[in-house]
Amino acid sequence: MAMDLFFALLGLVILLLAGDSLVRGAVNLSLRLGVPALIVSLTIVAFGTSAPELLISIQAVMDHAPGIALGNVVGSNTANVLLVLGVPAIISGLSTEECDSRRTYVFMLIASVLFIAVAFLGPITWVHGLVLLAALSVVLWDAFHAARNHRRETLNAAAVAEPEEEEEEIEGADPNLPWWKIGLFLALGLVGLPLGAQLLVEHSENIAREIGVSETVIGLTLVALGTSLPELATTVMAALRRQADVALGNVIGSNMFNLLAIIGLASLVGDMPVPAEMLVFDLWVMLAASLILLPFVFRGWNMTKGWGIALTGLYVTYVVAVLV
Repeated sequence: MAMDLFFALLGLVILLLAGDSLVRGAVNLSLRLGVPALIVSLTIVAFGTSAPELLISIQAVMDHAPGIALGNVVGSNTANVLLVLGVPAIISGLSTEECDSRRTYVFMLIASVLFIAVAFLGPITWVHGLVLLAALSVVLWDAFHAARNHRRETLNAAAVAEPEEEEEEIEGADPNLPWWKIGLFLALGLVGLPLGAQLLVEHSENIAREIGVSETVIGLTLVALGTSLPELATTVMAALRRQADVALGNVIGSNMFNLLAIIGLASLVGDMPVPAEMLVFDLWVMLAASLILLPFVFRGWNMTKGWGIALTGLYVTYVVAVLV
């Protein structure tokens, strides 16, 4: 089992590095071709950072292991709230009183309820997938208009105070990046993502068989925790920089994208039966974790170190409950 664990972790590392490489290449290519920074932020960056989870889910469905695909999404969403927000809160706390994530948060709750309804109508087929993707298109359309209006208001205010307009900064963007490096980043991402997904899914299945647990459990724990590492790194840095809005927005956006886009696209590859234990327990834990954010989003409660310890403790308890 040691070799399976090694190759599974190797696949995870390749996935994370390839996803970052693909985002860097795609961002710089788009900006070089004249695509506005706003469009790049809402599409390429959002889709690119979730590419590892997407490839894992598609690979799992193709390998007839839908439990890993569903477990990855449900487990990641639970980890994103309890762990990805809990750990940064322990480190420095998160001051959320000035964050305005209410609209996006409501969309995330709607997406969660829609996904649970689809799960109970399972197996999840391409028809359900189209419903989820249609909901995603509505969310993206709303986000595009909200971002465009915000940008227009910001630029108008800046024009009054300062004649020069500030360009929107996008992580990974380098105006001086040579074309050959852009091509290299894209190639590494496109080759590394399917390779990493294949390694992680194949050896995760082997681990599940060897320790006598279901593929769903592996998806909910090992795979979900691994694919939440980028979000964890982002929120830790945001907390250290006192950017609570970035931390909270990252988690809410990631959870919404996981439910609507990843499951929606994976279901086009093949049907996904929903395990009975997920219907009874894991889906409701995911929803409960999402509802925990209510007072922080709507009441402006600060996420103190005490809250961070509580959230992280809840996640550890959940993982133990799943594994036992």
